[in-house]
Amino acid sequence: MSTWRDEKNQKARARLEKRLSALFPACALSHALRQPLIPPTQRRAVESYWRHRPLLADRLARALAVRSGQPAGWQWRLGSDKEAGLPMSFRTPPAPYREAAFTRGPGHCCVCGQPVYRLGWHCDLWGDDKPNRNATWHAACVVAWQLWTAPPDHLRILKLRQQRRCATSGRRLLKTAEVDHRVPLFAVWSEHRSRPWPELLAFWGAPNLQVINKTAHLEKCAEEAADRAKRRTGPVIPSGSNLGEMPS
Repeated sequence: MSTWRDEKNQKARARLEKRLSALFPACALSHALRQPLIPPTQRRAVESYWRHRPLLADRLARALAVRSGQPAGWQWRLGSDKEAGLPMSFRTPPAPYREAAFTRGPGHCCVCGQPVYRLGWHCDLWGDDKPNRNATWHAACVVAWQLWTAPPDHLRILKLRQQRRCATSGRRLLKTAEVDHRVPLFAVWSEHRSRPWPELLAFWGAPNLQVINKTAHLEKCAEEAADRAKRRTGPVIPSGSNLGEMPS
């Protein structure tokens, strides 16, 4: 097995170095050469770099969104028209540049709105000011979007960030621990949807994600469900009270 891997890595490294650009990101190259199986192409090396760093990708994607800013006239709204690019649920992160009315077209990222350069990179390392007209995603934004829409897939890294301690109790995380949003997404929709779009993304990103033990998660969900029920039914009026009486 080791002989097979060594031979495969030799071929992959030779293929990678044969077409390696002089301005290829050094961090991605260093990462690629440390992998058990070396990526054979520059693009796969970049994808591997970000796939192993979802928290960094999240931070970068939100920073790029701040640079783009919220499009004029945009509001976070839901819909069922897939062609318009509207999300169907408040659990999907708001993404104005994925909507047909605000998209910036090929060469710009549909998540953050910034130009996409060679290999899906987020800045112009090559200095030719030529976005990749065949790309609509940054490599980092792909991974950030995956974190936002499927945080349980990144449970291991989120556990390491918390030093394997439950975010609510401080006890050691068990194997059944689960990913949770500190501020639930239904509350983001009902209470925070008027906030600027780049700020909203933090509710799906690392600042609002935590790992807690299953028991603590069940208790938190029960409290949130009770809170939602109170909001639907309104204040409880004590029996026997006279609604017609005016306060003295």
